[in-house]
Amino acid sequence: MTEPVQLPFYAKLPLILVSLLSFAFIFCIGKDVITPVLMAFLFSVLLLPVFTLLNTKFKFPRYLAALLCVLLFALFVAGIFIFISYEVTDMANDFETIKKNASAFITDIHKFIKDNFNVSIGEQKKYITNVTKDSVANGNATLGSAIISLSDLLLDCTIIPIYTFLFLLYKDHFILFLAKLIDRDNHSVLKDILTQIKVSINNYIVSLILEMIVVSVLTSLGLWIIGVKYFILLGLITGLLNLIPYIGITAAGIITILASLTGSAETSIILGILIVNLIVQLIDNNVLVPLIINSKVEINAFVSIMGIIVGGAAAGISGMFLAIPLLAILKIIFDRIESLEPWGYLMGNHMPKRFIWRIKKAKIEN
Repeated sequence: MTEPVQLPFYAKLPLILVSLLSFAFIFCIGKDVITPVLMAFLFSVLLLPVFTLLNTKFKFPRYLAALLCVLLFALFVAGIFIFISYEVTDMANDFETIKKNASAFITDIHKFIKDNFNVSIGEQKKYITNVTKDSVANGNATLGSAIISLSDLLLDCTIIPIYTFLFLLYKDHFILFLAKLIDRDNHSVLKDILTQIKVSINNYIVSLILEMIVVSVLTSLGLWIIGVKYFILLGLITGLLNLIPYIGITAAGIITILASLTGSAETSIILGILIVNLIVQLIDNNVLVPLIINSKVEINAFVSIMGIIVGGAAAGISGMFLAIPLLAILKIIFDRIESLEPWGYLMGNHMPKRFIWRIKKAKIEN
């Protein structure tokens, strides 16, 4: 039996970096194809317990069990969006009120700036016209981009369920393919990696759903207390958009402020909305994320933020959503391959015991 080649560190490091850069480059140029596949993979892992239950316990054929799983998931998602669309249609009836209150609110802002900063209303309007001139000039290009994005979204909504069905149907086929790729001696490692990936992704997605529910309830409660109309709808939208890192909560705040104009244009209501969003975000970032998300995905904050930024730059909102589970999968693989174990440690949130001991000792001395 031939001995494996042991490369020195200065030779292994470039090979590892080149491999990672190659995967990143392939993802960037093929994101339109790869992103739906990865989304379907995550959903198939989430639905795997239901598929196994139907296939093994209730003796459903594999194709029927996979089809039922996809249909149940599609009905659940469709139910949420039907509820939102119904409420949005109801809100559209108040469009004239929103328009009237928005005009009154903008007028109040103009007066506030005039009284406190000595800038006339005419100068303010002139400045706004100059700022928005380029946006109006590029309106056709923006409309074209929006149409392309909408068509891509519709295509993804069609192809992702199909991919999810195929992942569930050919689950064992894919596992046997991976087993054929590696030596028989490493099959136990492969089994451990696949098991941990399934557990990690399941825990992460369930944690996201739980976080979404808690954020929706807290936001709805806060909006109800301050007297905002459609508080249930706005709370649900906030919870859904909160799944998108960074930009989601900002978009939810803007939508909530616009929706609050169905009632009145009082500045106190808008200030209350900002306070509610701030409090919910403080609870989410300091309680829910550490308790629910970080306990399931052992990735440190630095790597998480970098991954989200890179994912957003590579594939937009879908890339930001996929960043954390993909990092979790990489960490599981790195932790179980001896030559890559230091990289898994770098991605984790472990603190060396001697540093913990020094911190405790410093606290005692102080």
